[in-house]
Amino acid sequence: MLQGDTVRLKCHFKTFTGQLIDPTDVKLTIYNSKKEQIEQFILDDSNKENVGVYFYDYTPASELNEFIFEFAGSYNSKPILSRGRVEIKFNQ
Repeated sequence: MLQGDTVRLKCHFKTFTGQLIDPTDVKLTIYNSKKEQIEQFILDDSNKENVGVYFYDYTPASELNEFIFEFAGSYNSKPILSRGRVEIKFNQ
């Protein structure tokens, strides 16, 4: 990803058997490389592409060289989450 650009972060929530599911209380949390929380967004149906598929268009702060993102929710009263890391470069 290039500095100043917007990235679409995406998550597929699935059961242990691979079935796509819609968790409740879906949130996206952004962390810096030191695992310190930077931002948090509550997601709703406008961030839902399909059953179990959520996304968020994110433009990171210019001072970040990378960030960690975490999609989290609850399914059957248990936490469900997915994390990823994005490296930011000034040029290719």
